[in-house]
Amino acid sequence: MATLKDIAKLANVSSATVSRVLNKDKTLSVGEETRHRILTIAEELGYEKHKRSTNSNQERQKIAIVQWYSEQEELNDLYYYSIRIGLEKRAQELGYDVVRYFNNDILTISENVSGIIAIGKFSSEQINRLENLSKNLVFVDSDTLNAGHPCVTTDFDNAIVKVLDYFMQQGFTKIGMIAGEERTTDQKELIVDQRFRTFKNYAYENNLYNPDYVFVGDFSAPSGYALMKKAITELGDDLPQAFFVANDTLAIGALRALQEANISVPDRVSLISFNDTALTKQVFPALSSITVYTEEMGRTAVDILNHQLIKRHTVPTMTRLATTLTLRESTK
Repeated sequence: MATLKDIAKLANVSSATVSRVLNKDKTLSVGEETRHRILTIAEELGYEKHKRSTNSNQERQKIAIVQWYSEQEELNDLYYYSIRIGLEKRAQELGYDVVRYFNNDILTISENVSGIIAIGKFSSEQINRLENLSKNLVFVDSDTLNAGHPCVTTDFDNAIVKVLDYFMQQGFTKIGMIAGEERTTDQKELIVDQRFRTFKNYAYENNLYNPDYVFVGDFSAPSGYALMKKAITELGDDLPQAFFVANDTLAIGALRALQEANISVPDRVSLISFNDTALTKQVFPALSSITVYTEEMGRTAVDILNHQLIKRHTVPTMTRLATTLTLRESTK
């Protein structure tokens, strides 16, 4: 069973301070960061002798959420919206206030935030700008270990392997990809899509990779439509039996192009997309997709930041969340 001494040691304060915080001693002069650290450690250790204090009469620590999209773009992309929702729910559970910023608001972030969680893709220059605002940084949906910051990502590699293994089990020998390409919002860095990299490598290992079957554009439904129309026109009867599509929005456009060309899905062409947002079930046939646990990504990021604030000195880590292949009517 946890003791006051255990909590005090982890929080780097005296046992007397721990006792007074847990007993809601209003005469105690202690910073909000220290008080929050004590309460969080007590909760993590399962210390139940005293009920956890509330923040009702004191200022709560603030976490800044920085979204690499604009507010309108986020409304059009349920993937990033869902990450933020999971993040905000977990922050509320841990007693943090959340302040939201979008990509065009980075310069207005207040310096009195306890930490920053950045969602999306950021250039080195943008990361440096965030570092000047807070030493407590966590990134979601990008690999920032080389920059020295913890991050939460999706297990792209095993996800793509699942897709290609499934297609191969169906006996498909011609497998294509509709891929997306992005840049950071300041347009200074091109983002290499791990989905395409893994698709290319694994397909090549299995003697399935054909560059003529890969079409690259931006991550949008119009782009998915245009890329699939290009594939249909250029390949004709050599059109692959199956396509992996890098996200749901692209897949919806690709599906429309196939339907306009009277190409049956899944009888002639099978489709599997990525992310598994609500959009996959709103089209006909419903799209098979890699399910990404976006809300859990947000929750995990908050837990990592919370750990940073408690421990003060932590080693940056990458947390990769598993995925699930969810099969629906767009595959046989």
